[in-house]
Amino acid sequence: MPPALKASPALKAKPTIALHPLEDRVVIRAFDEPAPRHGRLHIPDSAREKPTQGEVIAVGPGRFEQGARVPLDVGIGEVVLYGKYSATPFQVGTDELLIVKASDILARIG
Repeated sequence: MPPALKASPALKAKPTIALHPLEDRVVIRAFDEPAPRHGRLHIPDSAREKPTQGEVIAVGPGRFEQGARVPLDVGIGEVVLYGKYSATPFQVGTDELLIVKASDILARIG
């Protein structure tokens, strides 16, 4: 487990480490899907679909293209739709966060 560091001002959560995504990466907190129930059947976690919506909690500075930095189209606090298998999950305390490339974000919601 990484040592506790100061929280970044770019984060709206209360993680114990500072997150600073590089290049065109975005950190997302996935929305919890309600547990599906079909009658008396309970679908286990291992069989559930991965979530595809979440809130952006940190963004990188953007990628370099022809010597100039290209800013990202999404910002902190926005709700986005991202590719199902495009995210890299990691754990920060009790929160499971995802890192995705900006090109894997499909749309902003709302």
